[in-house]
Amino acid sequence: MSSTSARSSSSEDLQNLSPAEAESHYFNSYPPPKALKNHEALARAFISYHVESNRRVVLVTSGGTTVPLENQTVRFIDNFSAGTRGATSAEYFLQEGYAVIFLHRQFSLLPYSRHYSHSTNCFLDFMDEEPAPSSSSTTTGFTSGGNGDASDHGRIVVRSEYQDQMRSVLRKYRYAKQNNLLLLLPFTTVTEYLFELRSLAKIMRPLGPNALFYLAAAVSDFFIPRDRMAEHKIQSSEVPAGSSSSKDASDSSAIAESDIYTGHNDPQPPTHSKKLIIDLDPVPKFLHRLVDGWAPDGSMIVSFKLETDPSLLVNKARTALQRYSHHLVIGNLLSTRKWEVVFVTPEPDGERWIRVPKSKRSKSISGVENQVGLAEGKRPGDVGEEMVPTEQQGHGQGQGQVQTGGTGAEPEQGQGESENEIEIESLIIPELVKMHSEMIAKAKGEKKK
Repeated sequence: MSSTSARSSSSEDLQNLSPAEAESHYFNSYPPPKALKNHEALARAFISYHVESNRRVVLVTSGGTTVPLENQTVRFIDNFSAGTRGATSAEYFLQEGYAVIFLHRQFSLLPYSRHYSHSTNCFLDFMDEEPAPSSSSTTTGFTSGGNGDASDHGRIVVRSEYQDQMRSVLRKYRYAKQNNLLLLLPFTTVTEYLFELRSLAKIMRPLGPNALFYLAAAVSDFFIPRDRMAEHKIQSSEVPAGSSSSKDASDSSAIAESDIYTGHNDPQPPTHSKKLIIDLDPVPKFLHRLVDGWAPDGSMIVSFKLETDPSLLVNKARTALQRYSHHLVIGNLLSTRKWEVVFVTPEPDGERWIRVPKSKRSKSISGVENQVGLAEGKRPGDVGEEMVPTEQQGHGQGQGQVQTGGTGAEPEQGQGESENEIEIESLIIPELVKMHSEMIAKAKGEKKK
């Protein structure tokens, strides 16, 4: 049997395992992440603190997961996710009174600091240096180096036009941190993510129905099993004969030498392009285990389904809901994700669209506005029902009211006019809070019986 067919057979065998067997096989094949024990200790203390106060806790997963191509990783497969949905949603959960465990891709966007990230706005653009004080004055600013007199430097300050905006963000962040409402836990690879998700779900069991899982991370669908992964960096040029790397390369007997890219400058032009061929397996789907084995009884589980084809979105979201028995799947199109989402629930008529009115939409480089409504089967430009809050919510206030609005015909607001823009997460999260409240009330009613 060729190595390719042997790998295919192995993949099929894994797919035929029961959920519990697949879980055991996968997690026994990898060492736990180095940071896992520390993260578990932090999570236990965080959750115990909020169990005592009967506070709701949401686990928000955010950002993409990498797929390493080597054990000593130099190259990896990644996706586009910067963690915008997760970081933004975490802020609105905190505003609703939840404590948040933010399980995020390392270096992706974070709650509050996302407003001044390298991925959005460079924070240095919001800062300025005051004029240097006279030599007789005492300065409280910091110097740029160890040389020279400190009196040559003025204080570093926030520019006047950004004072109110930055003060608001800073106060919310400090309130969350000072009241132990936000726990940041990073991951990088898909394996690290799955280890962290399993551990955190089990640690959250004392929360019962007060636990909410908001799975916004872009989890890789494919990976290379550890027993097939190259130990060292995959070589892009010829290696000396007799080396361990050359022996590893010779094992790829099922691939013609002329089809393997090596990066070597051949003396004669090749007759066709050479390739690096990567054989990926599907990542085991553990969402069933999250629902039936890991998560607290009565907890609410929300996942996301992203598609690029409008004709597939709703059906794929319904399929995911049925397959994994979640309480809600939030579907979104890549091209319209900042302006509309669809809630898909198990109810017979469980499909509801939430949209930002046209006059309140933020600018999007990747957005395609004439695709709004297409996944619902409407014509381009027919945006249907839109959800808009009747008033802006202040920090620490309860759930805001939500009403349906018209399609809106006002001119679109510019990027800088943020006061007129609505983040769609400000509409998503209050609706989730309502659903979670109903689930908690139902669980309490059943417990009394």
